[in-house]
Amino acid sequence: MTQNPNLAALSEAGVSVWLDDLSRDRLKSGNLQELIDTKSVVGVTTNPSIFQKALADSDTYNDQIAELAERGADVEATIRTVTTDDVRNACDVLRPQWESSDGVDGRVSIEVDPRMARDADKTIQQAIELWKIVDRPNLFIKIPATEEGIPAISSVLAEGISVNVTLIFSVERHRAVMDAYLEGLEKAKEAGHDLSKIHSVASFFVSRVDTEVDKRLEKIDSDEARALLGQAAVANARLAYAAYQEVFEGGERFEALKADGARVQRPLWASTGVKNPDYSDTLYVTELVAPNTVNTMPEKTIEAVADHGEIKGDTVSGTASEAQQVFDKLKDIGIDLDDVFIVLENEGVDKFEESWNELLKETQAQLDSADK
Repeated sequence: MTQNPNLAALSEAGVSVWLDDLSRDRLKSGNLQELIDTKSVVGVTTNPSIFQKALADSDTYNDQIAELAERGADVEATIRTVTTDDVRNACDVLRPQWESSDGVDGRVSIEVDPRMARDADKTIQQAIELWKIVDRPNLFIKIPATEEGIPAISSVLAEGISVNVTLIFSVERHRAVMDAYLEGLEKAKEAGHDLSKIHSVASFFVSRVDTEVDKRLEKIDSDEARALLGQAAVANARLAYAAYQEVFEGGERFEALKADGARVQRPLWASTGVKNPDYSDTLYVTELVAPNTVNTMPEKTIEAVADHGEIKGDTVSGTASEAQQVFDKLKDIGIDLDDVFIVLENEGVDKFEESWNELLKETQAQLDSADK
């Protein structure tokens, strides 16, 4: 099959196209394979909201849930079985991409229970458990970049487990995540793990930054404020990429590990579906093209890029100074960016926890129905 030229150009520019969605319907219908064959998709990310929607919208899980109910499985065990089965199957579909990219792509991410986002020990325990249950080398365990999550990231990497660090909103937190990655590699090396087999991405959330900052700019409602609408998210991501370059392109600490096969921790642009209809629906793709990055997109955004996305090569490298000017203007006008990032992190954790609780409720209802 022929790849879509726009998405192929994005891949050639160094951006790995990942799908931010997974369901059993996608797997059974062959839709995921079709996206791999025609839309340059080389990875999949999931989160609690995605699984909640998959189970709520489809009856393809009914037989398995009925079987688990018959066996006496509780709701937690049922969710674990259902979600890890989907992720394992997706890992198998993407295995060729994993092999052909030497482990860089062909990855599928599964997140630890979001109720553990503020508990490092429980996060570590569940990350190891999920890694063993799925039992695929092309798995990523997603761990939120909360303050409590940072030490968990290092500990899980030290076990030789590949990690997708999620819910990163600020450059400051991104730097802490990169430090945690390097610390995890150092510990893994001491434990005798092959560093070339340990991979990681740092998932930097994009669109939500504009949503929150724009809301505050609209309240200010001045010419200066209106001129800054829709600029914060791209500027933030570009500053994150500059921080990545500083650490991984010649940084002393990484260079020492590189000799032992260590890989860079690639920036991953997450939350790239555009929420404001006034903005281009490909904004968070075309403006964030850079080597060694991932863009995980909902299918709607993938289709938009395929249809009319203009890929003009690297739009990020060398833009840090310009991005910093945007941040300086936002601060001058009275936007408290530190508060923006705290609000977004708390909202992110809460939203995933709400989705997880909905998933528990939905699954419990299906178990109860199967018991009757």
